[in-house]
Amino acid sequence: MEKLPFSPRTGRHLTTGALLGSLLWSGLAGAAAQDQALQMYSRLTGVKPSEEVLQQMAGEIDSGNAIDAAYTAMEDDAFYNVTLKNIATPWTNRDRNVFAPLNDYTATVIGTVRDDLDFREILYGNILYTGDGSLGLPAYSNSNNDHYEALEAAGYSLKDSLVQQSQSSVTGLPAEATAGVITSRAGARAFFIAGTNRAMFRYTLLNHLCRDMEQVHDTSRPPDRIRQDVSRSPGGDSRVFQNNCIGCHSGMDPMAQAFAYYDFVYDTDADPEGDSGHLDYNSADEADEATGTRVKKKYHINSANFPYGYVTPDDHWNNYWRQGPNTHLGWSSALPGSGEGAKSLGRELAGSRAFAECQVTKVFRQVCLRAPEDDADRSAVQTIADDFGNSGYQLKRVYADTAVYCAGD
Repeated sequence: MEKLPFSPRTGRHLTTGALLGSLLWSGLAGAAAQDQALQMYSRLTGVKPSEEVLQQMAGEIDSGNAIDAAYTAMEDDAFYNVTLKNIATPWTNRDRNVFAPLNDYTATVIGTVRDDLDFREILYGNILYTGDGSLGLPAYSNSNNDHYEALEAAGYSLKDSLVQQSQSSVTGLPAEATAGVITSRAGARAFFIAGTNRAMFRYTLLNHLCRDMEQVHDTSRPPDRIRQDVSRSPGGDSRVFQNNCIGCHSGMDPMAQAFAYYDFVYDTDADPEGDSGHLDYNSADEADEATGTRVKKKYHINSANFPYGYVTPDDHWNNYWRQGPNTHLGWSSALPGSGEGAKSLGRELAGSRAFAECQVTKVFRQVCLRAPEDDADRSAVQTIADDFGNSGYQLKRVYADTAVYCAGD
């Protein structure tokens, strides 16, 4: 590991490994510092810097502090209003639409990055970012998105206007039931709505570990936790279940059990899109009429498909993928691999190496304008992922390292 100059901005040595270090020491691939500063600024913000800022960044690059130059660029409002909003918004809806309105999911991601929080907390923290109460916005509501749409329509800087709060204090959800963006209203509206709550697991995996179900397909795991609604003989052919269905459900169903007490409640006739719906959670003193327990009735639907299947009794989950081919996702040895509820599952997912590499890969595509395409790029992803962890999982560090790496493109 190569030590780079000490950064007065970040308060630590610019340690990014030999690959990034050699790039910095070589004058960013030999290009002029001003050219590199201009490209870094444009890639990080989508706009051009003022002459004063350009000269400041060029000076930082010339002095061997290219990481500081990247942090200078990220002080622009556009980094928050455009770059971060564009990367996070597709995570908030099933269509992966980048043009969806600002919401509590997106705002929480942006705020977490701005404040240099541990980015893993987006999957388990009791955090929620709202607009500053002094701005005259509609109050946050569990039943609509008016607060965030008004914030966006007014054109306020998301760098300055977002305020960190505890999610439980804003939404009324018990603190132990909060799980970052998973339990945000936007997340619930997109992925807890109707269905069986498997969508929340699938899209969390897709958005934050960069894996869809086909990529974690594993028929070697035991099927004992697969629910009753999954037919064991689809179309009358049990081979379809053994060679296809089991590959996803044997791993997914034991983990999606973490969401057993959650539902998104809305009027299916008057409000088919769930615009006025809200997240509903069964606390310890509540029981679902259909199940007689805290488990939502959606976990028991279509039970006649295979009556001998698993009947969900609670929100205890297990990660069967800690054995078999999906061990390559890099599960944390510091975690037990099982637990109760969405918060502990969020820790499990966010603690994986796949989570770190996924964030780096997404930022790489956004900043470098291409996917990692050769050995050098793939090595850079690994090095930046290491630095991500060493920096306390600050996503701005990923943006800075990536901007430096791609500055010579």
